[in-house]
Amino acid sequence: VLEFAGGQVQLVAVEAFYGGPLVGQDLGFLRRHMPSVDTRVAAIYRRNRPIIPRGDTVIEADDEVFFIAARRDIRAVMSELRRVERDFRRVVIAGGGNIGERLAEMLEHSHQVKIIEHSLERCTTLSERLDRTVVLHGSATSKRLLLEENIEDCDIFCALTNDDEVNIMSSMLAKRLGARRVLTLINNAAYVDLVQGGEIDIAISPQQATIGSLLTHVRRGDIVNVHSLRRGAAEAIEAIAHGDARSSRVVGRAIGDIDLPSGTTIGAIVRGKEVLIAHDDVVVESGDHVILFVIDKRRIRDVERLFQVGLTFF
Repeated sequence: VLEFAGGQVQLVAVEAFYGGPLVGQDLGFLRRHMPSVDTRVAAIYRRNRPIIPRGDTVIEADDEVFFIAARRDIRAVMSELRRVERDFRRVVIAGGGNIGERLAEMLEHSHQVKIIEHSLERCTTLSERLDRTVVLHGSATSKRLLLEENIEDCDIFCALTNDDEVNIMSSMLAKRLGARRVLTLINNAAYVDLVQGGEIDIAISPQQATIGSLLTHVRRGDIVNVHSLRRGAAEAIEAIAHGDARSSRVVGRAIGDIDLPSGTTIGAIVRGKEVLIAHDDVVVESGDHVILFVIDKRRIRDVERLFQVGLTFF
């Protein structure tokens, strides 16, 4: 789940499940099926190959579907693409370092949180700093400890130590012992694709998370937000349109008339507090935040140039 325009818009990637209400249906069905919810599918990945979505594109089981909608509508759209899971309440965190501590601090007043930390000294520090989190001294790879703490009742197990092997092994063990979902922090980006989607539900690479922040500063034009997706193969970009119809290639033009680079789609426009899902007749105004999905990173420079203002504007 990625956020744009201060959280007003969200881009969500969902794997369509066999037997789901949209599998076998074309994208035009989405609008007919949910007339009160405005959303747009930004891209579809099928067997790791990108598909530019069109109205007659049919969703297949196991497709990875990227869709964009106003924050208030995301839940309704997700329920159409997959079973809506019950809320996560019980959280077990392996690793009481800076990341584990901060996560516990953010969750402990709304969730039941336990931290497993191997350092007794660090356990003492955590118990003093955290209000409601249960701090456990031991190894996250200990089967006995996990069973004693009823890991089978855990909604999500988060392995956040600074050791990739410990994170991977403890996550696999927790999953085997009945944890509903496991999330694993992996510093070696080469490991991520190897483990995600099997025993490990979610693998997170800090490197990929950081890349998005760095790209915001190196991209040209008024780019205010960049998310690197699919291990850098694609990008979701939030750009601000400036200028007028003479100086800009986007301002004053309907989305259907903008000459977008190949493999690029506009998902939504945020105008002040108003979220406009991108349809061909929506006209871009100066100051609009435009959210784009670029499946071919070789086209990024073309997207940047699209939002650069000509000299005549000055």
